[in-house]
Amino acid sequence: MNKVRASATEAVADIHDGASLAVGGFGLSGVPETLIRALYAQGAGDLKVVSNNCGVDGRGLGVLLAASRISRVTGSYVGENKEFARQYLSGELEVELVPQGTLAERLRAGGAGIPAFYTPAGVGTQVAVGGLPWRHGPDGSVAVASPPKETRDFGGRTHVLEHGIVTDFALVRAWRGDRHGNLVFRRAAANFNPPAAMAGRITVAEVEELAEPGELRPDEIHLPGVYVQRIVALTAEEAADKKIEKRTVRS
Repeated sequence: MNKVRASATEAVADIHDGASLAVGGFGLSGVPETLIRALYAQGAGDLKVVSNNCGVDGRGLGVLLAASRISRVTGSYVGENKEFARQYLSGELEVELVPQGTLAERLRAGGAGIPAFYTPAGVGTQVAVGGLPWRHGPDGSVAVASPPKETRDFGGRTHVLEHGIVTDFALVRAWRGDRHGNLVFRRAAANFNPPAAMAGRITVAEVEELAEPGELRPDEIHLPGVYVQRIVALTAEEAADKKIEKRTVRS
């Protein structure tokens, strides 16, 4: 039951070329930066990433992206990364854009063993009818487009069929976690981390504070340890490394 690994390097050592990854975080909040840096050092490439966004230039998943280690992204927002835009428009990167709520539910559904579900989000748009450019050609043409999705009426309203997401691995960050893998997320970091953790066949969590079994009250646990296979305790310096993406108030 002791799921703690000695280091982030050890925790990501078996992530292989071509692996699919669900990664928690929203912008730069709750991003598993230490695990991402360890994966960068490890060298795996051709990664298929599922995450709300792909970090920013030089931070988060942007580190792997800049090294051309990501071949496909399933996400809902890509506007803060210039290298992302360059790779996508030049045909180097395949991108599946998904409505944000739908993406969260696809991850949660995959973790809950639900293969697919119907939602009204995206009905009447290219999300449902197809044609969204997943990959561009070198000349700017659309090389791969999204296929049309099945629709069905419920209560007189049209819904589109979306599939649950299950990935080979998941990388997440939590405020506190115990040796059994139970996790507590704090404030804005409780964003895509819980559903991303659910979607991974092997989930690795970096935690700012490591607790002993029994220290976390059952009613404060956001994600039970059954979804987590590996825990990495951050150093004080790693835990404090939280970059602010955009300041919206005076310093």
